[in-house]
Amino acid sequence: MSESSFDVIVLGAGAAGLMCAAQAGARGRRVLVLDRAEKPGKKILISGGGRCNFTNIHTAPERFISANPHFAKSALSRYTPHDFIALVDSHGIAWHEKTLGQLFCDGSARQIVELLLNECAKADVAVACDEQIGRVDHSGVRFAVTTQSQTVDADSLVIATGGPSIPKMGSTGYAYDLARQFGLKVVEPRPALVPLTLGGEDVLFRELSGVATPVEARCGKAAFREAALFTHRGLSGPAILQVSSYWQSGAAIAIDFLTDKERDWLLAEKRDNPGSTLRSVLRAALPQRLADELAERLSLDGPLANVPDADLRVVGARLADWRFQPNGTEGFAKAEVTVGGISTAELSSKTMEAKRVPSLFAIGEAVDVTGWLGGYNFQWAWASGWAAGQVA
Repeated sequence: MSESSFDVIVLGAGAAGLMCAAQAGARGRRVLVLDRAEKPGKKILISGGGRCNFTNIHTAPERFISANPHFAKSALSRYTPHDFIALVDSHGIAWHEKTLGQLFCDGSARQIVELLLNECAKADVAVACDEQIGRVDHSGVRFAVTTQSQTVDADSLVIATGGPSIPKMGSTGYAYDLARQFGLKVVEPRPALVPLTLGGEDVLFRELSGVATPVEARCGKAAFREAALFTHRGLSGPAILQVSSYWQSGAAIAIDFLTDKERDWLLAEKRDNPGSTLRSVLRAALPQRLADELAERLSLDGPLANVPDADLRVVGARLADWRFQPNGTEGFAKAEVTVGGISTAELSSKTMEAKRVPSLFAIGEAVDVTGWLGGYNFQWAWASGWAAGQVA
């Protein structure tokens, strides 16, 4: 075997690609990883505020979005958060759990990149960065990849170049172009885990830029209890990022601003504090600027004692189901991940191999599987990369 020939070529030195390469190399396969960035793991390094939210202990298939909601079950069950935690522990990386099962490095996200590179080095994997892929050819037996500096070939090819989210990190839709070259279908990609923009009557809420508060945000059947943040363009914060993955143009999102209040809490407030006003009770429960804006829009003046119970019920229901009509998102530039991608109908759920193109694999964000905020997408990268690495 010459220096230009390998058993496996992995396109993409991100989380999924490096995991796959290390696994294949550990089986004795000669592996080459190619990446257009100047260094591996660029998106890993900026994740989790630089500390890498590397998995979530509550990982479950229903916390992933896909045209086929069952597809992720096989890989996720075969390589679990506990498997990756064991790998992290074996490298002596200290970590901690934050809210909702999210695990972060105590130190730096760089530790996760170093872990992956050390695993690759241990398995004699070659990693070549700053390689611009010019073309990929397939003879029917082997794959040939031509870059600006070389042409290499291999028995197996793994697409691990991610999706178009965060283009400033070098992300593109190349995975989809390559998939289509081989006749694989692509589910239309759209930004996910992304801030939503507001227009029309909702535009005045932009004046609350910087105000954050715990809410329950809902879109369709999806509901998330975390913080929402008003921005100069619309809505953000964890709860909004979560529902953004389910939101599609023309749909509304619903916000419950007072998740800890009982259904008829305003009637109880009227009974216990008849002289209070809607503005005053909202100020006691919400940030002042938000309370004032909501009170202004609800136009309920005077002491609660003077307000009919039916009106108070209507106001309470509105506060628990406040509808916003986003006019868009902040796009791939601000999206953490992508919904859509290479169709799971084209792939084996066990191996991630293309059904119609033997020895071609697709993993990670390139595939139509998208996790919730909070480490789920990293776990999909580890699990799908591990699955492909067992057979590539």
